[in-house]
Amino acid sequence: MTAAASDARRPARPSLVLTLRNVAAIAILVVLTLAALPVQLVAHRRGWRLAATLPVWWHRRALAALGVRVRVVGAPCRDRPLLVTPNHVSWLDINLIGSLMPLSFVAKSEVAGWPLFGLFAKLQRTVFVDRTRRTDTARVNGEIAQRLASGDAMVLFPEGTSSDGTHVLPFRSALIGAARAAMVEGGHDRVWVQPLAIVLKRLDGLPLGRAERPRLAWYGDTDMFPHLIGTILLGPVDIDLVWGEPIPFDETTDRKLITRALEREVRRLVSAGIAGREPLRPGLPGAAAPTGLSKRPAVAAPAAGILPAP
Repeated sequence: MTAAASDARRPARPSLVLTLRNVAAIAILVVLTLAALPVQLVAHRRGWRLAATLPVWWHRRALAALGVRVRVVGAPCRDRPLLVTPNHVSWLDINLIGSLMPLSFVAKSEVAGWPLFGLFAKLQRTVFVDRTRRTDTARVNGEIAQRLASGDAMVLFPEGTSSDGTHVLPFRSALIGAARAAMVEGGHDRVWVQPLAIVLKRLDGLPLGRAERPRLAWYGDTDMFPHLIGTILLGPVDIDLVWGEPIPFDETTDRKLITRALEREVRRLVSAGIAGREPLRPGLPGAAAPTGLSKRPAVAAPAAGILPAP
């Protein structure tokens, strides 16, 4: 079905008047937040394990209230330290990824000021980076390294900004360097880095075309609150979260090469998802794990450190 045909079949949504479902969604979000916020504040201050698991509960119910249905393909790596590198499409990404398991995010400093979501980001122990200050990279790398070394799963958006949901922007390698610092900090032999693709699939049960996908994506100079209301008005949305194979980052791994490999894999997974194809997994015909990411020249054996996780 073409994007035009899909758009033609999709019923028009009211742009100003909130329907009963929309009002209910907002009410549920308010109730969930009022119930969870004070508990999370106490759990965070006292260091309770609940501080890691309560955000997962909140994100899952927030997605349900917003009418977002999530399908997960693959699985996260169970080994630690773990750095997750997804593409960035919308403010919804925090809810989507946060609903999967206990983890923390690396986010631009502006996120701290977002209504509601910024507060929950802080309570989820998000590491904020000021991208306007090049000197902030060293501080952030050090903090990420400490968190990885202590066993936290960390999520880093390597694009540095959000895209239109169709294209994957170039990955930046600067913060990937935290993986090597984490090895030194925690005495680890390697850190696992795992690509994750966020794929916008359907709206009202119909495939999202190229023209429709940017309506759900949040990028450019779009204000957050109008986009939040617009997302609620859009109707039920289906989104796929597709895990790639985790890649070991060891002392021989080249930071720039592994960043390019992660970018290629996320782009491949997004393209396959948009086209309606199931992504090829390493071990299946036509699929291959990335190789040649070592800084050392290859000898008799393959270069170190790039094989699928066991």
